[in-house]
Amino acid sequence: MIDAAGPLSAQLAVNDFELFDIPKHFAQDRSALDTRWKNLQREAHPDKFSAQGTAAQRVAMQWSVRINEAYQRLKDPLRRAAYLCELAGAPINAENNTAMPAEFLMQQMQWREELDDATTADSLQNLHQEVLQTRAAALAHCEALIDQAQDFAKAAQQVRALMFIERFVKDIDTRLDQLDAA
Repeated sequence: MIDAAGPLSAQLAVNDFELFDIPKHFAQDRSALDTRWKNLQREAHPDKFSAQGTAAQRVAMQWSVRINEAYQRLKDPLRRAAYLCELAGAPINAENNTAMPAEFLMQQMQWREELDDATTADSLQNLHQEVLQTRAAALAHCEALIDQAQDFAKAAQQVRALMFIERFVKDIDTRLDQLDAA
């Protein structure tokens, strides 16, 4: 697949799914993805191109970077969902589009209050579990929107909601770390 002599721009322009030779779906087998990443990295290793000169090694290095970027995007469900939406013409635009359903915003406010009021590791752990369950359900909904319904506009909205949830999980983790340090 990797051809250090071929036109680099055309080769590097394929989408991540084509690069990894996997179906363009949200649902992915993580172990198969990991195996494919290792194989691609082995194939693109610059040392394999040492006999072809520095230009070929430079191209191989670019391939290696491209493979790693694709792998990081594909292995993370949230980044993968955002990428699929963007490929389908439904960009996330999280920095410009923060509109969320009122119910979701109310949930966020409730969680924020619970986080502010939490004083024990147990209360934080309970909140953490609740948020992780909500995240899992949101990811499952995102998968259905992308893989079954092919509704990328709604999936993009779900991705934006998941981005809020991810940030909130990090806030809980920070509080848990602070409690542990105290």
